[in-house]
Amino acid sequence: MQNEDENPTPTGQLMLQTLTLPADTNASGDIYGGWLMTKMDLAGSVSAQSIARGRVTTVAVGSMVFLRPVPVGSSVGFYVEVEEVGRSSIRTLVEAWIMDPQGGEAQKITEGEFVYVAIDGNGRTRPIGK
Repeated sequence: MQNEDENPTPTGQLMLQTLTLPADTNASGDIYGGWLMTKMDLAGSVSAQSIARGRVTTVAVGSMVFLRPVPVGSSVGFYVEVEEVGRSSIRTLVEAWIMDPQGGEAQKITEGEFVYVAIDGNGRTRPIGK
C-alpha cells in the first residue's frame, strides 16, 4: 500500500461511485470491510471486462489495509488502474476513496490488487480478445 502522503489523489480511472447506507454497517455503525471489497471487485471487473472484451472471473486479491473507518452516508469512489495484461489475465490496482461532496480533499480508504482471467461461455480460461 502506498503512503497516502506520497499520493494524495486517486490513481487510475473512476469506475464506480456509490453512497454508503445503514444496511452496510457493522455494530459500531461503520461500513463493513467486506462491502468495500465487493465494490472494489465490481469496479475492477468492469475495467477487466472491457479489456477482455467479454466475461472475466476474479482469481486473486492481494493484501489490503484499511486506513480509516467509513461512516454511513459517505460517497465512495473506486478507481482502477490496469497494471498488467497477460495472455488471459488482467492485473489491476483498485483504490477506494471517500469523496467530499463539498469539494474538499478526498481521503483514501484502502487499495488492493485484483487479478481477473478471461473466460468463455463454459467458464474455461480463454485468450483475451478471443
